[in-house]
Amino acid sequence: MNEKEIKISFAEYKTLDELTEADRELAHAAMDAMNNAYAPYSHFHVGAAVRMSNGEIVSGSNQENAAFPSGLCAERTAMFAASYRFPDKDMRSIAIAGGVYGRLAEQPATPCGACRQVMAQYQTKAGKPMSVIMVGAKRIWKFERVDDILPLIFDSI
Repeated sequence: MNEKEIKISFAEYKTLDELTEADRELAHAAMDAMNNAYAPYSHFHVGAAVRMSNGEIVSGSNQENAAFPSGLCAERTAMFAASYRFPDKDMRSIAIAGGVYGRLAEQPATPCGACRQVMAQYQTKAGKPMSVIMVGAKRIWKFERVDDILPLIFDSI
């Protein structure tokens, strides 16, 4: 037996002002997208914004449904819309922001496993890393590639 270890690294920022201009713009787009969330059950509003290789930003928000599995997360809403609008462009980065009743949570909102796998799929399609920015009121985390939030990505087919 060989014991293995997986390590991840990420940058942590205290304020949005510490981000690059491009990352700050993407984070603001994700926070703005929170306003369009439909979350009558959880009251947890999430916004996501994807920057494409052509510089365009596509946003999305979570959409809940009384039949709970029928809703959709902000991240997938944004990524699916981005893929539809720009099918020949790569997704370079995604920012995620969330909070109760639309008020940004202190800690960064983290994506669910399904959203992480969809991010991994688009990163694989692009053949290059897609950065992930998770925004909170007291800290912001930036991961340089999806692998850092989803080690052992499913790609066996």
